[in-house]
Amino acid sequence: MLIVMLLPNSRTEPDGSAVVRVLSYNIRSMRDDTDALARVIRACAPDLVLLQEAPRFFRWRKKLARLAAASDLVVLTGGATAAGPAVLCSMRAVVERTEDVLLPLTPGLHRRGFATAVVRFGGARLGVLSCHLSLDGDERRAQGGLLLDRLAGLGVEHALAGGDLNEGPQGPTFQRLAGAFQDAWAAAPRGGEHTWTSAAPHRRIDAIFATPGVEILGCGVPVDAPGIAALDLTAATDHLPVLAAVRIPAAA
Repeated sequence: MLIVMLLPNSRTEPDGSAVVRVLSYNIRSMRDDTDALARVIRACAPDLVLLQEAPRFFRWRKKLARLAAASDLVVLTGGATAAGPAVLCSMRAVVERTEDVLLPLTPGLHRRGFATAVVRFGGARLGVLSCHLSLDGDERRAQGGLLLDRLAGLGVEHALAGGDLNEGPQGPTFQRLAGAFQDAWAAAPRGGEHTWTSAAPHRRIDAIFATPGVEILGCGVPVDAPGIAALDLTAATDHLPVLAAVRIPAAA
């Protein structure tokens, strides 16, 4: 098994393209070991972190800001304003705009949303979206369509979406997204595959997708990676993170 140390570090290329490290992580409202959570995020050295189940209630902004600071990052967007998804970023990112989107509410089910942004790394321009899709299959399929519409509406050539899909690669919504975009783990597997549960991983329900034109350099769960302890991965939350390195072409 290839491990995360083989993923390239973030950098800007002479032609204006950029290598960007992206982490997708369901953090279960920070109800577990937040020190372990910050250690895992920091060790992955991400430029972007697409969070799910970020704090949404009492002092949620302060909790999210503390996690970002402990991870050597800043809060870009999301949290309660997106019903849970959020995006953190490094100081390397130049932010063009952000928008949090609340999805239609199905009576009796949890409210869902998207945290979205457009950022630049060197000469590369990138749309990003963090999502946490429904546990209900019908609602999840509808949300998959809204995700596709939302990415198209960002008005950028290159984009990434990451999150907790609440279904595996054989599910209809997962397959719809993988048919429209590159499933980063399937394109270039590095590290572990399964993301849930962190204590006994047996399903891949968390994923990162990239539009055509983005080069996937590697993607997977950072098991056995330098600086990441197995105990921290199980203590931080009930999901395992997905880390990808991608090359974004320079904007035209």
